[in-house]
Amino acid sequence: MVISLKPVSIENWYACTQLKVKTEQLDVFPAPVVYWIAESKYVDEFEVRAIYSEEELVGFLVFCLQPDKDGNHWIPAIMIDEKHQGKGYGRAAMERLMEWMRLNLSACKKIMIGHRPNNQVAERLYESLGFSKVSEEIVDGEIIRLLKIE
Repeated sequence: MVISLKPVSIENWYACTQLKVKTEQLDVFPAPVVYWIAESKYVDEFEVRAIYSEEELVGFLVFCLQPDKDGNHWIPAIMIDEKHQGKGYGRAAMERLMEWMRLNLSACKKIMIGHRPNNQVAERLYESLGFSKVSEEIVDGEIIRLLKIE
């Protein structure tokens, strides 16, 4: 599987806004892609990427180029379009992003990600990638996970 993370640009931004999760997933991914694109224009540290399999747009993600005050680099959002879920694209995109962050962000030693408590798919994926719970506390409706990078 060849996954690439391409910048959101004039050529693909509208196609990105057409990506959506399944209706039953709206409570775990409530903000539409257009929200994240807009926010990235005003939140300097937010970087958005379109997830492609070969030349087909399959998903979208947001990550932070700059660490927070505690040195954590965040991944605020990752989603795979409803038509492409269950094919391994989420795992492949996360692996690609984690590798990119490790190689291109020299200060990146810790990656943080959150997920809704009822999102067992995200929970299993993040745990399998090495992310561990920071605590049992729910923060802003999410379980927060941490991956330390060597």
